[in-house]
Amino acid sequence: MKKILIMSLILGVMLTGCGKQESTSGESSAEPTQVESGSESSEATEQKESLEADQIEETQTTQEAVPESKEDGDTAEEAEPQPEVIGGMEIWEECPVKITMNRADVAYGMVQHETYFSTTTGGERGVNILLPADYDASKEYPTLYLLHGIFGNEHSFTSDSSNKIPQILGNLAADGLAKEMIVVFPHMYASADPAQQPGFTDESMAPYDNFINDLVNDLIPYIESNYSVQKDRAHRAIAGFSMGGRETLFIGLQRPDLFAYVGAIAPAPGLTPGKDWAMEHPGQIAEEQVTFDGKEYLPEILMLCCGTNDSVVGQFPKSYHTIMETNGVEHVWYEITGADHDNKAIKSGFHNFVRAIFQED
Repeated sequence: MKKILIMSLILGVMLTGCGKQESTSGESSAEPTQVESGSESSEATEQKESLEADQIEETQTTQEAVPESKEDGDTAEEAEPQPEVIGGMEIWEECPVKITMNRADVAYGMVQHETYFSTTTGGERGVNILLPADYDASKEYPTLYLLHGIFGNEHSFTSDSSNKIPQILGNLAADGLAKEMIVVFPHMYASADPAQQPGFTDESMAPYDNFINDLVNDLIPYIESNYSVQKDRAHRAIAGFSMGGRETLFIGLQRPDLFAYVGAIAPAPGLTPGKDWAMEHPGQIAEEQVTFDGKEYLPEILMLCCGTNDSVVGQFPKSYHTIMETNGVEHVWYEITGADHDNKAIKSGFHNFVRAIFQED
């Protein structure tokens, strides 16, 4: 029963919105049956029913315990956060309220949905693209690829207004604090089998690791053929939340020739070998391979962050920080006091990252 309650809490966080329960910024609104994917036993059915009942109870408790206005961080009464310098970056633990607000004097970008053919998966795949409000095809823009969490898709970030991504980008750009950029929201589950579903097994996790091939061989060429973007590593960034944070670190380590900027918000377990509540992770790479030794390029910025109260990925982000320290990898690490696996963490990490990237021009 303890394991079911733990899984109920995790699914409650992943499947029902953002704030304390941020499905759409990190994890999609998929049904809990995905956790039972491939199992047709009566025991699985009983577990599913128990999970759903416990999830409802936990969701109600969470919503009562955390007022939405406080979670959004958009009430004018809150004290203005102040930055500190970590590894040469100015870091705000909490994204300032004035950066997340809708302002009458600022135009915000619009999201458009497109499809592209993936040679990696052998089929059409969806992608959302956030263009600057004054997108001009005669100009060339830098590009940020932003990766969702487990059970998510290309709509996970864009369908959740509480993460404030358009506001953060628009306000920072309007104030001259960030570059105008194009943000690409991929569907990260790169499976050749349309019926395959994500879950907590090596086989069901594998399409996430396959995303690097879809990104490099299919998505980046599509974006750079159809949008007015700068086509060099200095003007490409990659960031992600949860599972997207794990894949961001993997891609950043494997292909530093493609991305000058790498940001992981609450990265999930599995980059290196480890075990969590759900499964034993074999690891994409060994701990000693978390390095840029022998590679031609180093990232201009490599940032990791996580909430101090993260109930989903726990201490795994901090363990990556420790591994990088041991291996001599320059990076920025910080924690967000009081944040869970939620939009408080997402807004903090996203705000700090987009302020810092593409500033070399």
